[in-house]
Amino acid sequence: MSSSKIIIKHALLITLLIGGFFFTCKLLGLEENPYLRFLNLLFVLIGIKQAIKTNIFENKETNYSANLGIGIQTSVAAVILSIIGIVVYVKFINPQFLTVMNNSFLIGGDLSLAEIVLTLLIEGMASSVIGAFIIMQFYKNYDKKNYRNKKENI
Repeated sequence: MSSSKIIIKHALLITLLIGGFFFTCKLLGLEENPYLRFLNLLFVLIGIKQAIKTNIFENKETNYSANLGIGIQTSVAAVILSIIGIVVYVKFINPQFLTVMNNSFLIGGDLSLAEIVLTLLIEGMASSVIGAFIIMQFYKNYDKKNYRNKKENI
């Protein structure tokens, strides 16, 4: 599977998980609870892990930088898709949600939609890079043992 397909597939997975979680919270009346936003990071980490794992097992790619890049690109794409989803939701479905976001301790203040988008973009990019580095700690030495064994047998 090509790298771009891996990135798109897992970015969509992350976006669907975050969106599904948001709508579940809305159905339960919990959409105003800012602490639940921290679970979005869990969904991002799951998507990054799956993207890197797919790249390792399907493309046989064990290069640290390549897999780190897949992880970062996947989560950045998911952040952008999620932000687009938020903009569509606020603009066309529930404009009052902007007030909910402004009252959140995570954003706080009287920000416009553009300022909230910028805030979410910065927050998302930071969590993308950090999340990819965290996941890569599990895969950084992957296949090095097999490589050493193959080298010794030659």
